[in-house]
Amino acid sequence: MGLSDAPASRAAAAEAAERAAAGLDGRCDLAVAFASAPHLGAADDVLAEIRGPLEPAALIGCGAAGILGAGRELETGPAIAVWAASLPGGRVETIHFEGADPAPLTALERSADEALILLADPFTHPADELLREIERARPGAPVVGGLASASPGALFRDDAVHRSGAVAALISGIQVLPCVSQGAEPVGPEMAVTAARGNVVAELAGKPAIERLGEVIAGLPDAERDQAAHGVLLGIVIDENRPEHVRGDFLVRPIAAADRNSGAIVLGEKMRVGQTVRLHVRDAASADADLREALRDQVYALGADGAAGALLFTCNGRGSNMFDVPDHDAAALQDALGAPAAGFFCAGEIGPVGGRSFLHGFTATMAVIPAS
Repeated sequence: MGLSDAPASRAAAAEAAERAAAGLDGRCDLAVAFASAPHLGAADDVLAEIRGPLEPAALIGCGAAGILGAGRELETGPAIAVWAASLPGGRVETIHFEGADPAPLTALERSADEALILLADPFTHPADELLREIERARPGAPVVGGLASASPGALFRDDAVHRSGAVAALISGIQVLPCVSQGAEPVGPEMAVTAARGNVVAELAGKPAIERLGEVIAGLPDAERDQAAHGVLLGIVIDENRPEHVRGDFLVRPIAAADRNSGAIVLGEKMRVGQTVRLHVRDAASADADLREALRDQVYALGADGAAGALLFTCNGRGSNMFDVPDHDAAALQDALGAPAAGFFCAGEIGPVGGRSFLHGFTATMAVIPAS
């Protein structure tokens, strides 16, 4: 992994790429690059300088409002991060999507072990629609990534710079472990949705949704009630077959609106009668605890061999906007995995919950490559 905060675009790209190349043991099968806005006016030169030292078999990347790498978070100013991987036994195919049509993906060969790293332009591409199509075309394949967050927009794919759409790397033949931290804590009891249409929830557990949520909040311990006073979210159980549901089993969505006359609430997700939901709260403390718990689970899943590397996609509402300490998410990942890692601050994050991949907000999502 290479990181540079040099102000000159070509020099920064070359420096980051040379550092990434120095850390490789073998050829570069995949390079992932992130460049901050000050460098995107020279995007073609940046890409050429990155490709030079690495000669990657596959490359994707995007522009970003802030860059993460080597345990650091560069939220402002010029920065370029280049993450490079040698993947013996693996195969990588890159894709450029112009819309939600999954045809470029479905044309590729299926594999037992496969994952998709997806980077999309938020202004020109319907990433949420594409995720639904990918689920139909590649059920069970995790998708991890984020929405580019810099202007002017730029997406990198192999030797080309795209100004719209989405780019992806399909990694197959090796294991890629997804990790999602939604930064929210479940509070209060689980409730059944008893009346809903579209993204409007009219009733929870037989009462108007606002009334039921008010009862839940009133019954919370003081500390959780104080958290709820700063805003509440609703967690939706994705896998109803689990006997019990804990942090990480819920797709967390903000309550977008509430109608006090009808008692209904509006979510950023389509709902149906019978779904199980639970109130969630989010602040810096809950976000920190959730990330560290997710990373502990990841360390356990990796076993003694640990991680070879990781990609981190974190919300641009996190960082110094959420935490009192610098480099929070990048440092937590570095402390937990101790592996080369890079990423960026996203305008929306992509990762799986309950076996399905979603577009999130205020989330940190990761793709981890095991060492073995």
